[in-house]
Amino acid sequence: MSKILPPVGSDCVSCSIRKTVLFAGLEISDCESIHHPIDDIALAPNEVLYRAGDTARAVFTIRSGLLKLVQYLPDGRQRIVRLLRATDVTGLEALLGQPYQHDAIVLQQSEICRIPLEVIQRLDQENHKLRKELMVRWQRALDEADAWLTQLATGSARARMARLLLRLVSGSEGNSCELFGREDMGSMLGITTETASRIIAEFKRSGALQEIPGSVSLKCDTATLNKIAAD
Repeated sequence: MSKILPPVGSDCVSCSIRKTVLFAGLEISDCESIHHPIDDIALAPNEVLYRAGDTARAVFTIRSGLLKLVQYLPDGRQRIVRLLRATDVTGLEALLGQPYQHDAIVLQQSEICRIPLEVIQRLDQENHKLRKELMVRWQRALDEADAWLTQLATGSARARMARLLLRLVSGSEGNSCELFGREDMGSMLGITTETASRIIAEFKRSGALQEIPGSVSLKCDTATLNKIAAD
């Protein structure tokens, strides 16, 4: 496994996405009063942010990229239980004094803010806006878990794959998304790697997925994918 790049101190005051992440409710003066270091971390694909069972000493905000949260079945197989994208928060179990519950592994080049638990605890005591935002983030994680069960664990393999692609493309420019390994896609949907590869190839042949010249991303025909997702 390649090494994590050295963290760089974060500038919360001038953060371009501050209004959409965990510190959304804080004023500039609140950010300026943070004395513990909040680090910006750059991670490459397959690097690990944290492991299940690790002592949870920080909460993390995803600035960019894509990560997977992984649990392992008794037979050693992995199941991906959630994806983390820009503005998502992970590691909230730290606030309950619990160890991390999953492996958090990078799928696509990511930039992440590491917020020490001490920072969250102190700001929570001084600013009720942060407490409200924490509850919002917790509810968002629950909603995502519910959606994962209802959308990606039921229906035909084709329908589940279409729903996954629609989730990946949601909020992107030009309905494009960058796919990741078929093994990971199969793990998310409870299908084999071979089935995931076959369905992606079928979607490309039908035009539901289209190559973008000079890009690693694919353009999604959302109308076609919505029809398949409803099957």
